[in-house]
Amino acid sequence: MTMPVMEPDLDAATLRTWARAIDDGPFSSLCWGERIAFDNPDSLTLLGALAAWTDRVQLVTTVIVPQLHDPVMCAKAIATGDMLSGGRLTVGFGVGGRHEDYRAVGADPGTQTIAGMAEKVAIMRRVWAGEKVTDSVLPVGPAPTRPGGPPLLVGTVGPKTVRRSAVWADGLAGTTMDLDLTRQAELFDVARESWSRAGKPAPHLATSFWFALGPIEDARVQIRRHLLRYMNWIPAEFVEAMAPNTGWAGDEEALAGVLRDFAAIGTDEIHLIPTSTDLDQLRRVSDVVADFGGPRGSGT
Repeated sequence: MTMPVMEPDLDAATLRTWARAIDDGPFSSLCWGERIAFDNPDSLTLLGALAAWTDRVQLVTTVIVPQLHDPVMCAKAIATGDMLSGGRLTVGFGVGGRHEDYRAVGADPGTQTIAGMAEKVAIMRRVWAGEKVTDSVLPVGPAPTRPGGPPLLVGTVGPKTVRRSAVWADGLAGTTMDLDLTRQAELFDVARESWSRAGKPAPHLATSFWFALGPIEDARVQIRRHLLRYMNWIPAEFVEAMAPNTGWAGDEEALAGVLRDFAAIGTDEIHLIPTSTDLDQLRRVSDVVADFGGPRGSGT
């Protein structure tokens, strides 16, 4: 389950309530995304709070854009979050699709590439390995809970990024706009082949989609409202055109069917993205996941 970090008018109480409800529920992971030129909480600051508010669930960033950060400071923050959570952190990295975020922090938009991401990740790996990246007396710490750092996922929807990320990533943290199972299965096949060629264990295969539970018409209105706000860097008429077919809307039985369909193509985990801070939506999804058949703490 993803935290509702892109919703308006958030406060600490709302975030804490959601985090604890997710941790107490049947979910395997608690996720949250990053934006800069928006009013969402800072991802790395929130990591510390989520580590304190939860005890069980895996914490997954979906995703951090490493080119927006100094890699040494980012590595230190991630290692700190890993330590505070007792090793429950998985880090999703992505290139990011918004030039405005790069400009907001003075990052070079020319680094908004697969190679630019891999370069930053390589520096972080050196920090987590305990290597001195300067002539400092001591290396940058703290040491992560797991030698070499937390598991890393690549956030992408494209096969090129999947192939080039196999050398450093442990799996995918993708997204599906229209829940196209055929296209998702093809991307998973690319990942399996790429990881095999790199001589690595099979990748963790995760994808995500926006959701709203309720009568179709009402749920679609909720998704539309969320997309218009979240996708504010895209002309509104384009968002309006895509909204009817983006994400998933329906009732509990239909959601269970969607989860079964994704399981059938080998999906290890679905990162569900809420389009509201309504706790009733979270509770209803919790019931679906609890009845889905997997053990507590695995699957969704």
